[in-house]
Amino acid sequence: MAFRFRPATRLLPAAAGLLLAVAPLAPALAQGLPFNEIRALNLARNAAVLSNGGLTVYTPANCMFTTSAATNPCLVRNDADGFVYRFLGGPPGWEAKGLPATTETEIRIAPDGRRVVAILYNGPPRSR
Repeated sequence: MAFRFRPATRLLPAAAGLLLAVAPLAPALAQGLPFNEIRALNLARNAAVLSNGGLTVYTPANCMFTTSAATNPCLVRNDADGFVYRFLGGPPGWEAKGLPATTETEIRIAPDGRRVVAILYNGPPRSR
């Protein structure tokens, strides 16, 4: 009797459905963060990228790719008015190459993480 390959087509839809049902919850549960905190960080980062010409010319600081909101150094305030992020940026690879930042962005995101309330500053790095 010859071996005949039979794809497991019956299992794929059930497995895919299970993964889709669990996937949206996994990041927030794994990191212990509410969705609004993750959304706020992602929205702030993407708004800065768009405001500064796109990823081909601008990359935000590494802290804007970290979702641990409570300890994120880019998060300067989280209160009833929303999230305020302040971070540097520059040409692609600027941090890895040890280059100075060319841009500083300060942005307020709504408390639910779904709307940019204001870009408070977007220009040359300010001295601190």
